[in-house]
Amino acid sequence: MIHRIHELVWGPWLLVLFLGIGIVYTVKSGFFQIRRLPYWWKMTIGSIREEELEEEGAVTKFQTACTALAATIGTGNIVGVATALTAGGPGALFWMWVSAAIGMMTGYAETMLGIRYRYRDKKGKWICGPMVYLERGMHMPWLGMLYSFFCVMVSLGMGSMVQSNSIAETFQYTFGSRPEVVGVILTGIVFLVIFGGIGRIAMVSERLVPISAGIYMLFSMVVIMSCYDQIPAIFASIFHDALKPGAAVSGAAGYGISRSLQYGMSRGVFSNEAGLGSMAILHGAAEETTPEQQGMWAMFEVFFDTILICTMTALVILCMTGGDAAGSGYDGAALTAYCFSKRLGGLGEYLVSAAMMLFAFATIIAWYYLGRQASAYLAERLKEHGHFLLLSRILRGKAYTFLYLGAVFLGCVARLETVWELSDIWNGLMALPNIAALIFLMKEVTFPKGKEGEIQTGKN
Repeated sequence: MIHRIHELVWGPWLLVLFLGIGIVYTVKSGFFQIRRLPYWWKMTIGSIREEELEEEGAVTKFQTACTALAATIGTGNIVGVATALTAGGPGALFWMWVSAAIGMMTGYAETMLGIRYRYRDKKGKWICGPMVYLERGMHMPWLGMLYSFFCVMVSLGMGSMVQSNSIAETFQYTFGSRPEVVGVILTGIVFLVIFGGIGRIAMVSERLVPISAGIYMLFSMVVIMSCYDQIPAIFASIFHDALKPGAAVSGAAGYGISRSLQYGMSRGVFSNEAGLGSMAILHGAAEETTPEQQGMWAMFEVFFDTILICTMTALVILCMTGGDAAGSGYDGAALTAYCFSKRLGGLGEYLVSAAMMLFAFATIIAWYYLGRQASAYLAERLKEHGHFLLLSRILRGKAYTFLYLGAVFLGCVARLETVWELSDIWNGLMALPNIAALIFLMKEVTFPKGKEGEIQTGKN
């Protein structure tokens, strides 16, 4: 039954919605992500030095970007890419690029709307995300509550249990560690980070994401450059497989293209999360910013996650398998580990294991903030309506925090096949209210008109 619901929710129609809204925003912006690349690059990475001038203790734009990357860079960059190449062939990478280019504008739109409609609660903390612009922009608070509920469920499943399970399994496979021991230690470390609030989460993400991603990219480049003579042929196979000239007259070729498109697009969406609305929540704590600037940071995150990290993983796999990932006999994380180990030996396997654990940990702390924001919003609305007061109390304060920590520990010691599918279902359902808002609030999404290299900041 659950599997059937999963197939219905994540059917082709949802992928069409994801891509359709991204295409509309791409056209509306005049292909901003491509045409104005120098501008948005300087407004994001190029503006990091200026953040040194911001008030000490404030959450910076770069920190929110790292927190958002912590939520998106994860198992999808290692497992998802390998699965896409195995099932869809080299052409899947091309369609991942396409999904990323389209998703950049979806991420921009939802993040911009989030900053535009955000507000401070009674404690002076920002409340931001699709639930806010569903309520204040579309004037449909019930949709905001529905989105918040789905977000909380995803945080307890995909955000905590699934990620901690990956860490425990990796430790058990690599070092023979007992899941219970890993669970206790991991839960303790997560506790130390999340009890510091968004400030500490942002601070840890700011240090963890660049270091872990940097090391992974460095070793990926070592493997790729060791096969530099294969690179032209690999890229030729990517484009040839994605756009086979005989597709119009060959059913087999047409089937091959459809599989490349299906797996490339779906894994791209899974990896960068553009369209789910999560980036709108994670950027909400940034100070001294504008909706347009945070939108461009969201664009950068999709670019970094899919165009850079996923591409490097794909090139490592294609170089080490001669462009035939399906013929290697491996899939998922095992395929990625196998390819790194072919060039780096035992170090390659340890590298993939370490990357999996660091990426998963970063996702855990980022998704705590996502779930905490959604639970706070939902609790406040339930209290206002005078219904489900017990549930409102559970969602408020530290109750959700301890519930989340319990999910982290449980994920280490339990089998999670059902949790995986349920979390995927919640993920898909979470996207629906957000996509509806992106459609109906389209007129409110504007794009920067500044000159190349001009850095603009402001208060919101």
